[in-house]
Amino acid sequence: MARRSLAPARLRRAINWWPPYLFAGIRVLDIADDWSSARVRLRLHRFNRNYVGTHFGGSLFSMADPFWMLLTMNRLGRDYLVWDRAAEIEFVSPGRGDVFADFKLTEDRLDEMRELTAHGHKALMWFENDVVADDGTIVAKVRKQLYVRRKPAAR
Repeated sequence: MARRSLAPARLRRAINWWPPYLFAGIRVLDIADDWSSARVRLRLHRFNRNYVGTHFGGSLFSMADPFWMLLTMNRLGRDYLVWDRAAEIEFVSPGRGDVFADFKLTEDRLDEMRELTAHGHKALMWFENDVVADDGTIVAKVRKQLYVRRKPAAR
């Protein structure tokens, strides 16, 4: 069955009502109309506080989890397979208030993926972003690796 695409604003609303995000305090603030960027916020409250009163690490990772894949698959289109392959998170400082993650997918990265996959090869692409506090303090560094391959031509 073919994947159906949602408009960015509609996907943003759907994700914001998705129970794992809703109850963790994660809110998608924006997904660009051209799928080139996204911005996500995580508020600290009693449901996502850890034992020492700071952001639970799983919530910090969850806020960053799907966005590189979503942006990439929608920018490349239906002719490409895009999957999450690996992930890393480094906790840098305690998160005690609202934290934010920004994702920006450049045309240069898309061109690189297209070039690497042009002859049916897979590309394993790393993407990085920081989770930052209101004052700009880095709370966590997240890395995601995507598997990208051009789909074979239909016969």
